[in-house]
Amino acid sequence: MPSDSELIPDELAIRVSGVWIRYKTSYERNPTLRNAFIKFGKREGRRRQVRIVEAVKNVSLDVPHGTVLGLVGANGAGKSTLMRAMAGILPPTEGRIVVNGRVSTLLALGIGFNPMLSGRENVVLGGLAAGLTVEQVEAKFDEIAAFADLGDFIDMPMRTYSAGMYGRLGFAVSVNMDPDILLIDEALSTGDAAFREKSTNKMRELVSEARTIVIVSHAMGLITELCNHAAWLHKGELIQTGAPADIVEAYMKFLNVGQSAVTLEDV
Repeated sequence: MPSDSELIPDELAIRVSGVWIRYKTSYERNPTLRNAFIKFGKREGRRRQVRIVEAVKNVSLDVPHGTVLGLVGANGAGKSTLMRAMAGILPPTEGRIVVNGRVSTLLALGIGFNPMLSGRENVVLGGLAAGLTVEQVEAKFDEIAAFADLGDFIDMPMRTYSAGMYGRLGFAVSVNMDPDILLIDEALSTGDAAFREKSTNKMRELVSEARTIVIVSHAMGLITELCNHAAWLHKGELIQTGAPADIVEAYMKFLNVGQSAVTLEDV
């Protein structure tokens, strides 16, 4: 079997080759409100059907180093599933994904955090998981803590954090670990308006450094501002790739919505 270096040219950060991702889910066939009341509180098993869901269907995509790629599509399009596969969290059912570089991910609020540990301790865990040494994490800590701006909460258990505080620390850890490749799933909507502005400014800084970044977002204005390439997924299939403005225009035309301030913020 060829090595990863033989499967991906040096100029590419990520290669997605013929990827399919399928999973099984169960559901109750023809449920009714009356049956729900009858079965409520009972222990007997329900007759459930198993369905195979094809979340990603034969997607191939190359991401050169220095690309800021925006993934767009409606809910259920397969964007987050593909992102998790790029991060190595979810193995493809078929096909292969090869990543050339050190990856930092922010795929969900608090993913990888231990809620029983303090924010400080979770920063250390996050840094070690990103491949840094303890010394490197210690050197980064003040910068991360200042960016998250949690005050004394940094030394409190993360189970006491709000969702916004989780997201702020997660974003601060992810973007300040000097990753070669940064994967972000809707994280720029985290926190209050001031923190969202700070997050967007940090992303502009990373973009100016020619980092490789993949962003999943429903904010079309953000996609057109930050990204230099975009891909549109629909029901697991890759519909179109190209310049962000062209992809956003085609996607919004498909949705039959105009480019108002509201739709550019969230579609």
